[in-house]
Amino acid sequence: MRNRILVGSIGLLLGILGGTALVAAPQPITNAPSALHNVFQLTPRVLSGSQPEGEAAFAWLAAQGVRTIVSVDGARPDVDAARRHGLRYVHLPVGYDGVPTNRVAELARLATTLPGPFYVHCHHGKHRGPTAAAVLCQASADWSVAEAEAFLKQAGTSPDYPGLYRSVQEYRVPDTKTLATLTNIFPEIAASGGLVPTMVAMDAMVDRLRACQQAGWRAPAALPDVSPAHEALQLWEQLRELPRSEWVKPKPAAFGELLTASERAAEELHGQLHETQTASGGTAELDARFRRVSETCSACHARFRN
Repeated sequence: MRNRILVGSIGLLLGILGGTALVAAPQPITNAPSALHNVFQLTPRVLSGSQPEGEAAFAWLAAQGVRTIVSVDGARPDVDAARRHGLRYVHLPVGYDGVPTNRVAELARLATTLPGPFYVHCHHGKHRGPTAAAVLCQASADWSVAEAEAFLKQAGTSPDYPGLYRSVQEYRVPDTKTLATLTNIFPEIAASGGLVPTMVAMDAMVDRLRACQQAGWRAPAALPDVSPAHEALQLWEQLRELPRSEWVKPKPAAFGELLTASERAAEELHGQLHETQTASGGTAELDARFRRVSETCSACHARFRN
């Protein structure tokens, strides 16, 4: 027993000195300012949580020794506030469908190129941020799939986002050739995709939901991997994110009102689909909720698409 304790202590000490040791387990941090939520210490070099807002949040991160903030959220980071506290921002947005292969490689390169410790965040620090932080730990601290999955559950990452869980389940160490090709990949503010591509993506979600409706609110035969509840959830999340984007803020108030109505309709559809999971006894109500989604989206398109 004494030998095991000694070996464990030496391993922990060596890991800390090397900057890659796991904390005994990811630890929730309870003394963060109120502007930061769901904050965890994953390793001595990686923290995750919600989007920093206000001077107190950035000052606290700097006091913890953080040197680089990694945002995987779609909203524009507060780069100026970070700079005032000696912190660097890196903006690598990801979606709720998972961390794409190129982002996995970028996170791996970031871990060995930029100064840590790192604070990884999305908006609320529950879904995309913890996933990216876990991938970062897989790349830099040799986290196993089991450790990464356990942290997602601890952080509250919803199983309704299977793509996020797949990101850690299917993690593969990027090869050195791929990493070598990554240059100038750490923007403070990522280039915006714009409103039009986002609308096109949402139109595709609505089309898939329509195909599910025609299949009795089940996966269509031509799209066996499509989950009606998941598609509704993805649409709802897109509509929730849009008001925070730089291309929506200048729009008139009427645009925001229609966007809010569409978001609520998508939320209600997802809630109904999530409860039933099948069409048993609920097709009429599901049809009505989906009709509301279609109507609000069409109303917005009619007035603002061009």
